[in-house]
Formats: sequence, structure tokens, C-alpha cells
Amino acid sequence: MSVLLIEPFYGGSHKQLMDLLQEELQDCVLCTLPAKKWHWKARTSALYFMQTVPTSSNYRILFASSVLNLAELAALRPDLGKLKKVLYFHENQLAYPVQKCQERDFQYGYNQILSCLVADVVVFNSAFNMESFLKSIGKFMKLIPDHRPKDLEKIIRPKCQVLYFPVRFPDVSRFMPEHKLAHLEKVIGVKRNGDSYQSEGLPGQQESRAVMKTSDAHPESGLCEPQPGLCTTQHEGLPSPPAAPVQAEAPESTNPYQGEDKQRLTFNLSNILSGLDYQQRPLHIAWPHRWEHDKDPETFFKVLMKLKEQDLPFYVSVLGETFSEIPDIFSEARKVLGSSVLHWGYLPSKDDYFRALCTADVVISTAKHEFFGVAITSPWWVVIIFPCTKAVPS
Repeated sequence: MSVLLIEPFYGGSHKQLMDLLQEELQDCVLCTLPAKKWHWKARTSALYFMQTVPTSSNYRILFASSVLNLAELAALRPDLGKLKKVLYFHENQLAYPVQKCQERDFQYGYNQILSCLVADVVVFNSAFNMESFLKSIGKFMKLIPDHRPKDLEKIIRPKCQVLYFPVRFPDVSRFMPEHKLAHLEKVIGVKRNGDSYQSEGLPGQQESRAVMKTSDAHPESGLCEPQPGLCTTQHEGLPSPPAAPVQAEAPESTNPYQGEDKQRLTFNLSNILSGLDYQQRPLHIAWPHRWEHDKDPETFFKVLMKLKEQDLPFYVSVLGETFSEIPDIFSEARKVLGSSVLHWGYLPSKDDYFRALCTADVVISTAKHEFFGVAITSPWWVVIIFPCTKAVPS
């Protein structure tokens, strides 16, 4: 049996899921487009994949994210339309926050509804994601001025199910400060094995394996090669553990501090961790999110700037990917926070990313909205920065 994996936005959690399926499934073909210009991928990727997905009589299942207009692809490629079609929602466009109501583009939500009608199985990464989508269909379709379709929720709901986003647990003990290693051993009861911990004892690992079993994973499977020329190597938020140290290609970014801060990271970490007891050094705050408005960076930085104004000591590491448009608050905060900035920007090296997280004392989310929230809700954080305080919106 051959599984055709299609991802029009191959970056971040979208890439992580496809890479994991690619490793776990015995026989699959992966077709992707780079994680750039999301709106254009949602509009036009079906036409691109119509021309580039190779024809094969071995395909049995088509698995795609909801960025793809599945209805268009099924119509353009009747051979693919005959497959069992599984549509995966990382997010939905009926409930995704926009800066102003009039900015919501009707077409993106409409495309996702059409894709659900064509799909055989519709999978969501959380119950909130599923219910917010299904319960918004009726109100959303009222935007059509007349001759509105009816009962679409009733048609789509029986196809829907929740399958939580699968999370891996890399061994990051070599990056963790000694006090965290000691605390991890004391509280959780895991034992050190040389310079690392026995990963089987880490919280949530068994749940992650169980999720993969429900996804028809094959324990003996090897890697299946993605289609040449269609893949990128970006990651965001929660990277998969590397088999060997590999430098990933950085995404397209307009961050002018990238090279400077990558050097500052190593220097500052060395300074704050040497010669000072961890209880005496300034608090290290991490913000590991996309640099976009729905993560509400304004609230986060206004609080930090207030701390700075009151001369309270702290360090901050602002991580995550940047895309073509960056909210103005980032450049303003960078200037105001000055020497309190420990790191600023995307870290293409997974080792650097883990190292930054492992030194954090507090992880902050000010997100206005999360469908799953891999970077902040996952038990993976227990492994990375335990013990650590998480501050999240209610």
C-alpha cells in the first residue's frame, strides 16, 4: 500500500508532522512546497500538484493538510480523486484570528469546507479546532448573499475525528544546567545513563507512541524519499530530534540581528552560567513563537519594557520563525530591552535552539488563540526546561 503525502506549506508543525509520517510509514511519497507566501499556496497549490505529483497505480491513500484545496486537486486529477482522502487540520480559517473582521478572506474558509466535503476522513489536532470549525460553518455560509447551501455541518461532522499532534521527546540532557538535571532526577525519578537520561522514563512518551499506532505507523519502516525539488528544510517551534548534527536551512527572514545574536547567545550563556548560582542570576524568559500578530507579541513586550523601566534584572530569548511581515513591536522592543536580550531571532541549528530553551526559567505565551499550541502545551516542555514556570493565557 502506498500513501501519498501532500503538504503545500512545508514548514513548522506542518513539516514536523509530514517528516514523522514519512519516517513511520513503510511506503509513501511526499510532495511539498516551501513554507512561504501561505495565501498563495492556499489559492494555487492544487494546480501545481496536478502537474507535479507523479502518476502511480500503487497509491491507496492521499493525506494532505487543509492548506490544500482538496476539491480542486480531486477534480484536476481524477486518479487522485479515487483514493481514500484524509484531510488534516492544523488550523482552520473559520476561527483563525484576524486583525480586523473585514480582513477575513471568505475564499480560504470556503476552500476548507469544500475540501471537507470531498475528503473521506477529516482529522483535527484538537477538539477545540474541530468544534470551532464545525460550529462556525452555518454562520460563515450566511455571508453568501442568497441561495445558501444548507446542513453542511451535518454532512461533514460524521467524517471528523480528533487525533492529537504527535510529539517526540529528544534527549537534551547535554544542554541542561546541572540544577535542572538534579531536579529532574529527584522529582521524576529517571536515572542518568552517562551523559543522558533513559528516554523511556520521560513523561508523555508512551502517549506519543500510542498516537502513532493509531496512525497506522509501521515499526519496521524506513525513510521514503520526497519528490526531488519539492522539499524544504525549515522548522519552527518544536523541531524533531536530529539523527546527526545537521544544519537546517534558515527560512526567508528580514531579521537584521540574526548573525549578531547567534554569536551573542554563546557568549551570554557562558557568562550567566559560570560563576553564579542559578538562584542568584537574573531570570531567563523564553518566548518561542512565530513573530505574528495572533501570538500577541505586543502584550508580551509591553510587560518586559515595564520591567526594564523599573530596572528589574532579567534576560529574554525571543525565538521562532519570521516571515515577510513582522509586527512593528519587535524592532521597538529590541531597542528598548537592549542588554536584557540574550537571543533575538530564529535559530536554524537545533542544538542552539535546545540550548536556549534548556537555560530558560520561564516560558511565556501571550497567544490570542491556539488550535493546539505545540510550543507551549506539549509535555515536551517538561523534558526541555523542567522545572520551569509556564505562563499562558486562560
